[in-house]
Amino acid sequence: MEIVRDPSASHHERLRLTLSPRLWAVAGLMTLLSLIVLGVPSAVIPNPFFIRMTPTEPFNVAVWLLSAPLAGLLIATYLVRDGERSDVHTDTGTKRVTLGGVGAYLAIGCPICNKVIVAVLGVSGALDVFAPMQPLIGAASVGLLAATLAWRLRMRARGCTRCAPALDRALTADRS
Repeated sequence: MEIVRDPSASHHERLRLTLSPRLWAVAGLMTLLSLIVLGVPSAVIPNPFFIRMTPTEPFNVAVWLLSAPLAGLLIATYLVRDGERSDVHTDTGTKRVTLGGVGAYLAIGCPICNKVIVAVLGVSGALDVFAPMQPLIGAASVGLLAATLAWRLRMRARGCTRCAPALDRALTADRS
């Protein structure tokens, strides 16, 4: 049976077909993992292993809660693949995801607990220079993660010539 690409399928319908229950399950697990990986070492989640020297600010919590689901969904787009072949876009956007994750970690963390920042700026520089920049770093990292997620989802919905057959099979099955 020859599968013909359905030109009447909307962008939203094609996107819906790429967001499988498996992708949502993996995204949920990766979101929980991101919450822990970002929250425990930055001591946003109180724990006996890491102690924060400055109090947690509301923007720390906001960046933490916004970046974790974005990172979880992004990671899921890299892990969940079509069963017949690997994702041809596997390496696309990984640098932006890494930069967004590192930026989120820097924005969430205690400025004087970061040894690199203290080594470069000193304790007073960490508090007077780096701490006021943390909300900007957090906003930039959340923006970068959101833009990368939107881009990855658009790529999945659009489907390149190598991705289109899987979407076309799903569209054909959905219409049957």
